[in-house]
Parts: sequence; C-alpha cells; structure tokens
Amino acid sequence: MADIRSVVLASASPSRKKLLDSCGISADVIVSNVNEDDPKLASLAPREMVIALAILKAHTVKKSVGNEHLIIGCDSTFEFNGKSLGKPLTEEVATARCKELRGNFGYLHTGHSIIDTKQEIEITDLSTSKVFFAEMTDAEIANYVATGEPLNVAGGFTLDGYSAPFISRIEGDPSGIIGLSLPLLRRVVNSLGLPWSAISRTAVSP
Repeated sequence: MADIRSVVLASASPSRKKLLDSCGISADVIVSNVNEDDPKLASLAPREMVIALAILKAHTVKKSVGNEHLIIGCDSTFEFNGKSLGKPLTEEVATARCKELRGNFGYLHTGHSIIDTKQEIEITDLSTSKVFFAEMTDAEIANYVATGEPLNVAGGFTLDGYSAPFISRIEGDPSGIIGLSLPLLRRVVNSLGLPWSAISRTAVSP
C-alpha cells in the first residue's frame, strides 16, 4: 500500500484551501502567525522574500505536527517595476494601486516550502507568472475597491474573484497566481517518491 500523508496547510488563505479542496486534498489548516512585516524580510528581493516567508511558515507549523504529515507553506507577492506590492490593507492604497496597474503588467511570485515530516525532507520552489491588466475605468476601480476584496490579497487582485474581468491575460500557472501552484505541488510530491494519491483522495469510477 502506498504511503499516505496528512496534509497541513500553513496558511490562513481561503483561496489556497479552496485550491487543495478542488483536487481532492483535505488539508488541516494551521496558521503560523509569523511576522510578515519583519524589516529583514522586506529588504529582500520579491522572489527571495516569498521563499523565505514560505520556509518560515512551514517550519513554524512543523513544531506542532506529527511525523506522517506533508506541510505546505506558501507566500505570495506581486512585483511591479522591481518592487514588491503586498496587501494594500486600505482603500486608498488599493485605489492608487489599481490606477497604477491598469494597462500594465507585473509578476506574481508564490514561494512554496513543502516538508515531508516522515522522511524529514524539505523542498522549496517558486511559481512566477506574468499578469496583464486591462484599462480599468475610474468607476470600475471604485466599484472593485468597494467590494473589499483587494485589501488583503497580494498585489490587490485575485484571479478567482471580483478582479478576474480586469485581468486581460496571464503567462504562467493560474493556481500559482491564486496562491498555491498545484502543478508545482504535484512535482514536489513525485520528487519525494510519493504518488499524487498519497495526498489526494480523488477517485475515478471504472
């Protein structure tokens, strides 16, 4: 019988949990509560920062689980003109950001740290996608910001929410943009010597 792992998601993100649910992965959520605003992290390049935070989240949660688990730590940021754009947090910042991004493009980076506690193996990897934005009108921006959605998502937008109509195209992995790359996760699971069925409970009828 193949090895089975209980999946632990070291993230409070509903979008990441929904992604796992969508492909048959029932994950327990344990929020790491790490300080994402640590100045030492803010000084890193966007790609480095999301990897560092993913590692920190996964290792923090590892202290509270057993040895039959696969821990998934993730962090995302949006890079625009070389700078990291995290969560806007306020309507004013979200509005200014939408106006800056309309008609432009940037890069959504999601860092992953995946720990197999049984084998004591950790694998880190990065998913990066290029995101192009439509020319949003001021009225569209005001209506979008009023939904509250952009305040707490990296870059102030999400591919699976109200902002979807304003993302004209992408180059890369859609699930990575949402916050957890499912193709990357599968590659990592396989590289650990495990089949996808070790974490996914999907079943195909004969």
